[in-house]
Amino acid sequence: MDEEYDVIVLGTGLKECILSGLLSVDGLKVLHMDRNDYYGGESTSLNLTQLWKRFRGDDAPPDNLGSSREYNVDMTPKFIMANGLLVQTLIHTDVTKYLNFKAVDGSFVYKKGKIYKVPATDVEALKSTLMGLFEKRRARKFFIYVQDYDEKDPKSHEGLDLNKVTAREIISKYGLEDDTIDFIGHALALHNDDDYLDQPAIDFVKKIKLYAESLARFHGGSPYIYPLYGLGELPQAFARLSAVYGGTYMLNKPECKVEFDSDGKAVGVTSSGETAKCKKVVCDPSYLPDKVQKGGKVAGAIGIMSHPIPDTSDAHSVQIILPQKQLGRKSDMYLFCCSYAHNVAPKGKYIAFVSAEAETDDPEAELKPGVDLLGPVDEIFYDSYDTYLPSNDPEKDHCFISATYDASTHFESTVMDVLQMYTKITGKTLDLSVDLSAASAAAEE
Repeated sequence: MDEEYDVIVLGTGLKECILSGLLSVDGLKVLHMDRNDYYGGESTSLNLTQLWKRFRGDDAPPDNLGSSREYNVDMTPKFIMANGLLVQTLIHTDVTKYLNFKAVDGSFVYKKGKIYKVPATDVEALKSTLMGLFEKRRARKFFIYVQDYDEKDPKSHEGLDLNKVTAREIISKYGLEDDTIDFIGHALALHNDDDYLDQPAIDFVKKIKLYAESLARFHGGSPYIYPLYGLGELPQAFARLSAVYGGTYMLNKPECKVEFDSDGKAVGVTSSGETAKCKKVVCDPSYLPDKVQKGGKVAGAIGIMSHPIPDTSDAHSVQIILPQKQLGRKSDMYLFCCSYAHNVAPKGKYIAFVSAEAETDDPEAELKPGVDLLGPVDEIFYDSYDTYLPSNDPEKDHCFISATYDASTHFESTVMDVLQMYTKITGKTLDLSVDLSAASAAAEE
């Protein structure tokens, strides 16, 4: 271990593993350490015995749930947008060869106590039961505008500069109702609150286009894909990538204390009396607690069930977004379900997750609207965790700290954090202009 590295990465969460993969591909000498004896950090997947140990102490799981080994329960459950940043990163790094994906069956939105399939195109808008007849026509016109919009073609702009007009102004041009705005802003553009309405419309329109393009990629019922055997496969795939390019991995390394010089710059990491020198440190918030600030709290529930979520056409995997306004909250609630079809549970079993930014200290009461949509559950676990954001200046201390995972059930914000960190570490922007048709081959139809 007594060597010098360009970068030492602490923690094997997904963000850290993507970064160690990208930096190794760039030719940097990377040492990757974790105090745990398993990959994944906070984004690991647990078998049934591990899940029970985490939430129920020494109790043993009941026999009726099946074999522990057949469970892979994600601790930060998220689906992957088929045309999104994570898929582009997977293809850019060729990590797809280590993974198998399956399209997610359905994408739904909650409105007035019921759930509806999310329409994402002009054709779907006309079929949707989410809107009345006249609203369908208005929504259809809006979707046609978004589908035809091309930044490079002024003819498609209809005289609007989307860098100047707000999302609210675009929406009012089409006279859309509040409930329609709710599902477009939250279930398509995936904003988790309404702040986007008063920001330039360009980002809003691009996000809806991304959703529609992702939906078209697999001709399935949703724009999402999900890895077989759960998200725990992703950190391991990027770890393999790093190893192929000369990265060194050490699990089960106690303490992992970052060492600083007299100027406060990170110069190495000590574990078990040995110090590895480095120029930069990359880590999750738990490794440098005095260089982060508390952001908020995420409340979560994990349900094990013997049936699909009701009213989802018996889908094996779904995302349901409960927009904030529908629940009288400040931010959205998310529902995520996967099953034995993705090799994360024994045959006939489904795993559902409900998550939200915590606004109270009572996760059980707060998550009730989402949990109520699950129907009967075999077992349910409630959890909450604090979120942290870096508060340091990496230019001064050479420490690059990731933000804690948010409550959303998709990966766009996670990968955005990784790409911004990559730019801060290397001074370069990662070029993700890749041939996305390769992504289709990576997903099992």
